[in-house]
Amino acid sequence: MSDNKTSSAQTTGINTQLAHSGHDPRSFHGFVNPPVVHASTVLFDSVASLRRRSTLAYTYGLRGTPTTTALENALNELEGSAGTILLPSGLAACTFPLLAFLGAGDHVLLVDSLYSPTRHFCDTVLKRMGVCVEYFAPDVGAGIADLMRGETKVVFLEAPGSNTFEMMDVAAVAAAAKSRGAVTMIDNTWATPIFFKPLDHGCDVSIHALTKYPGGHSDLMLGSVSATAEAYRRLRDTQMAIGVNAAPDDAYLVLRGLKTMGVRLRRHEESALRIAEWLEGRDEVAAVLHPALSSFPGHDLWRRQFCGSSGLFSFALRGGDAAVVRFLDALKLFGLGYSWGGHESLAIPVDLSDRRVAKGSPEGGLIRLQIGLEDVPDLLADLDRGFTAVAAS
Repeated sequence: MSDNKTSSAQTTGINTQLAHSGHDPRSFHGFVNPPVVHASTVLFDSVASLRRRSTLAYTYGLRGTPTTTALENALNELEGSAGTILLPSGLAACTFPLLAFLGAGDHVLLVDSLYSPTRHFCDTVLKRMGVCVEYFAPDVGAGIADLMRGETKVVFLEAPGSNTFEMMDVAAVAAAAKSRGAVTMIDNTWATPIFFKPLDHGCDVSIHALTKYPGGHSDLMLGSVSATAEAYRRLRDTQMAIGVNAAPDDAYLVLRGLKTMGVRLRRHEESALRIAEWLEGRDEVAAVLHPALSSFPGHDLWRRQFCGSSGLFSFALRGGDAAVVRFLDALKLFGLGYSWGGHESLAIPVDLSDRRVAKGSPEGGLIRLQIGLEDVPDLLADLDRGFTAVAAS
């Protein structure tokens, strides 16, 4: 573990904060958890009350309920943000801020190790809108200033990068973007606000797939966008103009998941590091891509900015795609499926063919692992089963 380099305003330990954030039991008859409010119509006492609805906490289900407010408050406490909006999925949380801040003729810079569905949105919907889309290498640092134009409105980051886990100097990029008047957004799903707080490093917008570690049980889809005061107002106005918010049941499940997220993340972290170190000792493995390993090229950057690591990383298997297929098909405990952050371990083959400038990748076929909450010896035995299948071919 590295030392915590963030400047969080919290005065209690993270697990205490998680246990008590978002809802004051005294506000609702002493119940520990907030009510799950299913609502569309909200009735007003009078025409005068209806006409001053902009001053009221709740006026229509789309604009929020006590359930969504509790989750927004909890995330604001974790992020140190002025405001948070909720969206129906992690992908929606990635794409929505781009819609809010970009229009025809604008230019957006995106890190090339971006989450592939976000890239697809940018290469299709944004381009149809007349937005100029450009990708940059994760190691750009303050050099991002050389790529910016007068019409650059957004710089979009992800740290570490999807699938290949490149690290970036987030503060350097954010400072350069701010100096040119651009909004800096970052997909912070891998680290969660427990291990990295983007707004403390100069970002304007922090994005999370709440589907992952905050939910924690692979049974919901939800996303969040937390922001500075200036950015939040535009996000919230756009959210209401488009007409999208989160369902109360999913919001409640994330609130429940947050209570144990700190404990679960430590388990994910410890297990993943043990497995990553074991993989480094295998002759069949060309490289292990985990930022918390001292052997990883971006380890020093990770250590300087982050205070922990999660359960997601990749490794390169010698032998190419045929070996990857044999390896994955032999696994019994690791499920073959997308997403991550749940209680179960997962494994998928990685395709980097959509990369533009971040082409460097290790020799061999890439496999991404999500390390769940199972016992490590059982997971190691399952991975060894995969190596045995490759050797037997």
